[in-house]
Formats: sequence, C-alpha cells, structure tokens
Amino acid sequence: MNSGAAAAGAAAVAIAQAAKASGVIVRVGGRDFLSIVERADSPLVVYSQGGFLSTNHQYLTSYKGLAFFTKSSQPLPLPAKAELVTAGKIWIPG
Repeated sequence: MNSGAAAAGAAAVAIAQAAKASGVIVRVGGRDFLSIVERADSPLVVYSQGGFLSTNHQYLTSYKGLAFFTKSSQPLPLPAKAELVTAGKIWIPG
C-alpha cells in the first residue's frame, strides 16, 4: 500500500471513530428537554452560551443512552437536582 492510500485509509478510520464517539444526539424543544431532565434521578446538564448575531443558550444531557440537545433564546429553569457544567462551546454535528 502506498503512503497516499495509507493516509486515506487512516482518515476513513478516524472519521468512522468520530461518528461512533458522537453517538446519537436528539434535538428537542425546551419543554421536552426539561421533561427529560426531570425524569433523571441525578441529571448532569452541560450548558454553553452561544450565538453569532444574538445570544442563545445551549443545553446537553444524557438519558437512557441517548444525548438530548436543545437551544433556547432564554435560559431554561433547570430543576435544583440538576448538576450543571458550563462549557466554552457545545458542538453538535450536522
């Protein structure tokens, strides 16, 4: 195998591994996100403030093996039982 083909093969493997690592991310509305967080016993929520022209609030949590993501123009009223981790940025593929 020549070095070009080896590099292309390595890139394909890296892309496949990145796709596996990202798993399934479900985009939901704010109400549905809060409902999911309420169902969890001790939810962990990742939060980031983003936006280019206007500020938005991004939230990510995991429930029963799936990752749930929402974006809101206003901060969401998370339940007191939620552990909040602030991230510099949340990147969601697609």
